[in-house]
Amino acid sequence: MTAASIIFWLVFVLPFIAFLVWLMRQDKRKGKSGLIVLAIIVVVGIVYMYWKTKGQ
Repeated sequence: MTAASIIFWLVFVLPFIAFLVWLMRQDKRKGKSGLIVLAIIVVVGIVYMYWKTKGQ
């Protein structure tokens, strides 16, 4: 990973995911299903990124 992508992950992606987790935990009825969907989206996004860049 280059320095630019590490900065992008640290500054934008991780705080955004943390905010979404906090927001979904506020919903008592559907909080767990929202967290599961968020986790699936994050994992699929990371796998797709590595697949398209071939791990570079």
